[in-house]
Amino acid sequence: MPRQLTLDIRPEPQPTLENFIAGANAELLARLRALALPHAFDAVYLWGPAGSGRSHLLRATRSAAASAGRRVVLLTGEEAGAELPAPPGGLLIVDDVDRLGEAAQIALFRTFNTARLAGLALLLSGPVPPLQLALREDLRTRIGQAIVYQVQPPSDEEKVASLIEQAGQRGLRIDDEVAGYMLRHAARDLPSLIALLDALDDASLERKRPVTLPLLRDTLDRLKREFRA
Repeated sequence: MPRQLTLDIRPEPQPTLENFIAGANAELLARLRALALPHAFDAVYLWGPAGSGRSHLLRATRSAAASAGRRVVLLTGEEAGAELPAPPGGLLIVDDVDRLGEAAQIALFRTFNTARLAGLALLLSGPVPPLQLALREDLRTRIGQAIVYQVQPPSDEEKVASLIEQAGQRGLRIDDEVAGYMLRHAARDLPSLIALLDALDDASLERKRPVTLPLLRDTLDRLKREFRA
């Protein structure tokens, strides 16, 4: 039986707009901070591939809105139904709009039409630009009329800096060589890299060894074996 890694029970850090690597997304982050405030009534659509940070940004905006005293609802496309919660003056967030069913697509289109009267802000996300979404034409057009941002992935240098910073928060010391090896030999999206960092933290504690390239290689080999098992 594969050994269960302790990262499986480690509390996941809460996503915030502050702990997102801004990189080329400074304007987007400013827009989301504004959207979280009461009396902001824009419709915003974010797009980017899996691992780009879309879900982090949506959950972070939900937290920011709640902290600002704004009523906020977050749904995934799969969860949405024929009736969408639309709190007056609030913020409705829908992740993965590409997964909306037919009834939910109609409901979201109607919500677009009544949002301004209800003082409702909308924050939506999907994997592709609006015109490429496999949705009803009327809904696709309305999403295309929103404020649209592509979530820009962090550069390799920003990923290395983030890994070193997050390692420090865990009491680990990793250098540029170890972080660079992680980028070259593991999945390159940041959530996967952070999961590998957690596994490396476990291995370091388990063996009472500092983080070195040999320990990283051993950890990667073990994870590959467990994945195949």
